[in-house]
Amino acid sequence: MKKNTDTEAADMSAPTTETSDSAVDASSSNRQTAGCCHQKSTPRSAELQNDVQKRINKAIGQLNGVKAMLDENRYCGDVLTQLSAAESAVRRISEILLAEHMQTCVVEEIRKGNDEVVDEAMTLIRRFM
Repeated sequence: MKKNTDTEAADMSAPTTETSDSAVDASSSNRQTAGCCHQKSTPRSAELQNDVQKRINKAIGQLNGVKAMLDENRYCGDVLTQLSAAESAVRRISEILLAEHMQTCVVEEIRKGNDEVVDEAMTLIRRFM
């Protein structure tokens, strides 16, 4: 899910009169430093894509199950158990993607001389602690 930042919202609503490539590059650079979504330079493997998609679909199914249980006024303990399973599924997806990020994106940026990526990686790791 993409998070909108105040900077990104300002960028999107501000009229632009420049149409040169440098203006597009500058705009893209501003969004990257504002914490906006980046394009991954190394493609994920088909195997990883399939695994993550299956896991996401499973988590969606579990959440749909929770919704149905609530609609059916099922016992709270059962709903919480199902919700816990969905949380675990999402956490595992996050772990897989974080490992992929560390092994590809972070390594690539460090090799390019961008040591600031370590701070970003530490922030991401803290979110999962």
